[in-house]
Amino acid sequence: MERINLSEKLEVSRIVYGMWRLVDDPNTSASHVENKINKCLENGITTIDQADIYGGYTAEAVLGQALKQNPNLRDQIEIVTKCDIVIDAGRHSGARVKHYNTSREHIHSSVDASLVEMGIDYIDLLLIHRPDPFMNHHLTGAALDELVAVGKVGAIGVSNFRPWDWELLQSAMNNKLITNQIEISLNEPRAFTNGDVAFHQRHGHNLMAWSPLGGGDLITSNGKIQVVLDELAKKNEVDRAAIAVAFLLAHPAKILPILGTNSLDRISSISDATKVTLDRQDWFSLYEASLGQEVA
Repeated sequence: MERINLSEKLEVSRIVYGMWRLVDDPNTSASHVENKINKCLENGITTIDQADIYGGYTAEAVLGQALKQNPNLRDQIEIVTKCDIVIDAGRHSGARVKHYNTSREHIHSSVDASLVEMGIDYIDLLLIHRPDPFMNHHLTGAALDELVAVGKVGAIGVSNFRPWDWELLQSAMNNKLITNQIEISLNEPRAFTNGDVAFHQRHGHNLMAWSPLGGGDLITSNGKIQVVLDELAKKNEVDRAAIAVAFLLAHPAKILPILGTNSLDRISSISDATKVTLDRQDWFSLYEASLGQEVA
């Protein structure tokens, strides 16, 4: 599988494995999680996407059980995690209202908790999970720089930021933000026209795309998009999911889709997207179906 250099020090796999549904699996044993990671590695997927809030602040610990059972796995993967969302659950039980917290104290305590939960010494890539309208960008930027300086975090990025949110935080940091994780799929094509993709493409940032299968709707629904998906799937001898992911892979912005599945077979079938070549008209046939009309 293709490798992408997000920075001089961090290389990731072109497809990322997302663990937001990890604790939804009836089997969360260390051995089963290890099997998922090994299946990813078999398919060239080395980058694992986590967040402190996943599973109500439990998913990182579930991953940690597998890493503690087989410490050799750590050297074979890159770990991405996120912080700043606070809800009334887990370690934040008692929170009166869901909110974002980008204070130095919260970011540092979140990172420390993530390191303990996963049983690791450092996080390859830390993302601020949501833009915080109450953020003091000077203090937040300094807190993130400190984490890199002490070696707890290798690199910094963001999630769900608009271009102006990115520029505000970047203006207060010494380290470069290296990625933005946003929602992009055939169900959510707006990023191609609202300036998000264009902004990051202009500056040479690789976007990560969460929910590339539209929360599963692209695979389970039947409509115009699915008709085109099926036509291209038959032509390329893959399934719908692989074509939906290949749609993102084909874009010149070098988008990194994040697949989230608890099925070992699905990890392999979605990875087939890297074997698919979509030409310009294939791409626009999918894009047109996603828009529900011809391009103007």
